Amino acid sequence: MPELFSDDWMVDYGNAWNDESDLGDALAKIGFSSNIGYGFDGEDQPRGYLQVENGYVTGAGAYSGQPLNWDLRAKPADWKKWCDGGLGMMAMGMAYTTGKLKFKTGDYGAMVKNPAMAGPFIKSFSVMGRVATS
Repeated sequence: MPELFSDDWMVDYGNAWNDESDLGDALAKIGFSSNIGYGFDGEDQPRGYLQVENGYVTGAGAYSGQPLNWDLRAKPADWKKWCDGGLGMMAMGMAYTTGKLKFKTGDYGAMVKNPAMAGPFIKSFSVMGRVATS
């Protein structure tokens, strides 16, 4: 099984994202296109990235300097907890306000106030849980 945010894991996550119409279709409706980085708190750069165009992943893998619209960071134990159990709106708010989930790039406030973005963001955590990790 691939390691969380490794090249292989990110490709599997991208495929799982594209298989989830509640995620891709919802984001396509608002024309969501972004590069999203994922990594661990305290590291200089993210470990993995997704390139999303009109709601669907068109590129995924290990991060190698791509410009990012979103850069999400947390401790490995928190990522594991969220992958295993998902993340609801209340839990996401608590994770953000307590500093467990950090947005090094991206506007958390604007995202959480927009239901068309917040719902799919929450959904992306349950999709993460479908990807096996070592």
